[in-house]
Amino acid sequence: MTLTHGENEMTISTVDNSQRTAAKVAGWSGLLTFAIVVLGNYVLLNPLVVPGDAAATAQNVVAHQMQFRITVVCFLTYSLGVVVLLSALYVVLEPVNRGLALVGALFRLIFALLWLLSPLNLLAMLRLLSNANYLQVIEPDRLQALARLHLGATFDDYYVGLPFFGLAATVCAYLWLKSNHIPKGFALFGVISSVWCVICAFVYLVFPGFAKPVNPYWFDSPMALFEMVLSFWLLFKGLKQPEIAAT
Repeated sequence: MTLTHGENEMTISTVDNSQRTAAKVAGWSGLLTFAIVVLGNYVLLNPLVVPGDAAATAQNVVAHQMQFRITVVCFLTYSLGVVVLLSALYVVLEPVNRGLALVGALFRLIFALLWLLSPLNLLAMLRLLSNANYLQVIEPDRLQALARLHLGATFDDYYVGLPFFGLAATVCAYLWLKSNHIPKGFALFGVISSVWCVICAFVYLVFPGFAKPVNPYWFDSPMALFEMVLSFWLLFKGLKQPEIAAT
């Protein structure tokens, strides 16, 4: 809103109730999606995987099918949570720059859609280990190897989607920097960590050996830290009221 009086022009930008509500939704969805993906990956799925042993991994999956299927549900829920998050962020950041806010939302939507490939690969793994009649023509060790291949594909799904996640985070962090809704130093950290993630993701896709000098956990950990702290900030601090600029 702009008020003009004589030679003085005052620009007032206020945070409305829809933005405040969306900020809370973004905070909750950011934290919940983080918790869900950690639960699915590190608590449920990883304990079933035996590195370098497809047969043992297959046996673990068959013996803990309920745990494995809960992982599938976790991954589906995570994708849904990302859609909720991107919608909330769009509402908050759209007044800053509608075009960039839309670009950030679309990049995050692409990531959410690519993430859906992971539960599909997990379900395909279960089907290969199901002892269905039409699979009897394939030797058990080959089925186990194929099943392990589908499990490994879930990691490829993530790293294909990671550049889109990083680009979405970069755009949003830039808009946070311009908005003054959060501390500028914190927003700048978000921009830098997100750009770092994008660079690492593209380099890794072209040069897989990049994972040796730079551990893949360092690709997205700084960005994930920014988004997690941001979620807490939005929940407990809320949006800062932009300063009034007068000319």
